[in-house]
Formats: sequence, structure tokens, C-alpha cells
Amino acid sequence: MSKLKIGVVQDDKPVTMTIKLPATVHRDLTAYAAVLKREAGHVVDPNALVAAMLERFMATDRAFRRARRQIQKDDGVA
Repeated sequence: MSKLKIGVVQDDKPVTMTIKLPATVHRDLTAYAAVLKREAGHVVDPNALVAAMLERFMATDRAFRRARRQIQKDDGVA
């Protein structure tokens, strides 16, 4: 079994956004959902993967985390 970066998609209260994706990205999202179904045994809506992938990307972006901490420090936010 491969180690996908996105596993379980959290079911959280969503915020609606409308975005346009290139067709190639949509095809890849659909393929990723198919791989998750095959490997993890659960069906995932490809649209739900977008948030999980963005969350993972931002969580692993060290420069973003440093900049965000600095912004919060400068703004006095804990």
C-alpha cells in the first residue's frame, strides 16, 4: 500500500468558496479520490480533497508557519 499524504478527510463545518481549477487538476483530484477508495476503502468526494490538500500543504510549509507566527506576534495574537 502506498503512503498517501491525504488520508482521512475531516468532516468540519465548511465555508463555501467558488474556485476554478484547470481540468488537469480536477482529473488528478478524481484519480486521487479513486486511489483513496481503493487503498483506504472509503469514498471521498474529490471536492473535499481540496481543503485537505491545502491544509496539509500549509501545515508542512515551514516558511508559512514562521511568517504566520511573526504576524501573530506583531499583532499581539496568541
